[in-house]
Amino acid sequence: MDVAEVLWLLGAGTLAGVVGTVVSLASIVSYPALLALGLPPLAANVTNTVALTFHGVGAALGSRPELAGQGSRVVRLGGMTLLGGAAGAALLLATPSTLFEAIAPWLIAAASLLLVLPPKVGRGLGGEDGWGARAAMFAVALYIGYFGAAGGILMFAVLSAVLDQTPVRVNALKSVVSSLANAVAMIGFALFGPVQWAAVVPLAAGFFLGGLLGPPIARRLPGRALQLGTAACGLAVAVKLGLDAYA
Repeated sequence: MDVAEVLWLLGAGTLAGVVGTVVSLASIVSYPALLALGLPPLAANVTNTVALTFHGVGAALGSRPELAGQGSRVVRLGGMTLLGGAAGAALLLATPSTLFEAIAPWLIAAASLLLVLPPKVGRGLGGEDGWGARAAMFAVALYIGYFGAAGGILMFAVLSAVLDQTPVRVNALKSVVSSLANAVAMIGFALFGPVQWAAVVPLAAGFFLGGLLGPPIARRLPGRALQLGTAACGLAVAVKLGLDAYA
């Protein structure tokens, strides 16, 4: 990769890391950035997932005040997200790449709309240790392992429904448990997927930096304007990918 491409991915990763922390939609920034460099959709997706793992590391370091006292909860909830992430990665690798290319525009469009109309999850999930909560977290983690755009929004909705915590503490927990789903998917993609490692390094560095910068911004920034702007950009990306896939 040349210097311009490295700087492009470093900047995109940093912006995506901040967006991922504040509005849980990092892939809407990073995935199109990889496509813009000419990567095929499947390769862009697995490369993005591998790099995205480092966002969780940065977000965990930047969210230490919010994560204080939640270590045991991370362990309990993280097991289910690890299983779901592994299942999602296996599903992606076992299905034709043309299937992913066909449904990716719809996934991005749905993810963008979730920013404007966030899901409301009922409290009939039985608490954080109930089977309903575990099933919901597994399903969200499976989606994160398969593609992941807006997976953070879905995870935040589930955790908000089962935890009696402030939103900022739920958001910090969301970043960590979602990153576990990415981490286990990363292992599968690294072994069996078409990962573009030259792109992973600058993108991962940007994700890590954005993860560090995001939590202080999330504490202070009213996110509605950023949500609407990100949603509009996401819908534009979905239309472009849809035209490429179906035209």
